[in-house]
Amino acid sequence: MNVQKHEVLISAIHDKFKKAGRRRMKMDVVVGDEDDAGQQDADASALEECAGAAVSALPINPKLFLRRYQGTWVLEPWVPGIVAIQRGFAPRRGDVVLASPPKCGTTWLKALAFATMARGAHPPAGDPRHPLLRANPHDCVPFMERLFAAGLGSKVMDALPSPRLMATHMRHSVLPASIADNPDCKIVYICRDPKDMLVSMWHFSRRIRPDLAFSDLFEAACEGSCLSGPIWDHVLGYWNASKASPERVLFLRYEEMLRDPVGNVVELSRFLGRPFSPAEEEAGVAMDVVRLCSFQKLKDLEVNRTGSGSSPLGGVVREGAFVNSSYFRRGEAGDWANHMTPEMARRLDAAMEEGLRGSGFSFS
Repeated sequence: MNVQKHEVLISAIHDKFKKAGRRRMKMDVVVGDEDDAGQQDADASALEECAGAAVSALPINPKLFLRRYQGTWVLEPWVPGIVAIQRGFAPRRGDVVLASPPKCGTTWLKALAFATMARGAHPPAGDPRHPLLRANPHDCVPFMERLFAAGLGSKVMDALPSPRLMATHMRHSVLPASIADNPDCKIVYICRDPKDMLVSMWHFSRRIRPDLAFSDLFEAACEGSCLSGPIWDHVLGYWNASKASPERVLFLRYEEMLRDPVGNVVELSRFLGRPFSPAEEEAGVAMDVVRLCSFQKLKDLEVNRTGSGSSPLGGVVREGAFVNSSYFRRGEAGDWANHMTPEMARRLDAAMEEGLRGSGFSFS
């Protein structure tokens, strides 16, 4: 199987979809011919079938429902969304992309970044109508792959006010150049000890796949075929980008944020070009952001205990069909010790060390 040819075919089919859509719009508006419109529907249906066949030809991890696209493993429904982002997403000046492997503090980072960027309109203290008190962080910051896969990317993203805040699990090499090489677009990346990431991913996945064995996920991670894997490549891409362009890519570690949340929020605000003013520093606004976005605070909110999505888009901007409470389990470091034997931990650590060798970065 020539994987590269299949990936080129997927991109070519996506281009044909766009052209077919433009032709259809022109026919509907200018000509209004029902026969022509019917033909366009048939063409679109045929192209969709072709795209599905191309995706199904990509390498597969059947146990985890993943496909390998451009060297990384992604959920099969996300592939069309990634292609759409690569081919058609146009960032605006000031856009911020939050990037991470799954289950690495994404929810917390979304809340912190949103509260930091929106504090002018929504003070983190004393505002009973603050969006984070009424909606899950995933409803405040859209998840790009799922949004574009649902065909709502342009519609939703175009409607967001600038500067826009969005999130992705794409690794750096998969990002379109319009994001990765754009001096007007900033990226905030967060990663986590892969052992804790894996445990969190397993608990999260079992919400909809209770039969998923931890051993299956563990083996996939060690072999580099878990979601967003190889994880070492995911981390390495953003690590190298942060070293090459520190003004455009901020690299954060979940464990360091747990140790010093206020210091990291201050760093985040400076990176985003929204540093806390002397008056804000004196008033402790950075601490207000941390309190508003604390794990326990968010977990105890009614919307996150019982809700399933307060956004009109609901699950469309989410990573999947998960209730709000599923994003809040423990929010701490070291839980891997309750799920892995010392030998398992050594094996995963060794795989990561080998993948990161020579980079200057290590989880140990």
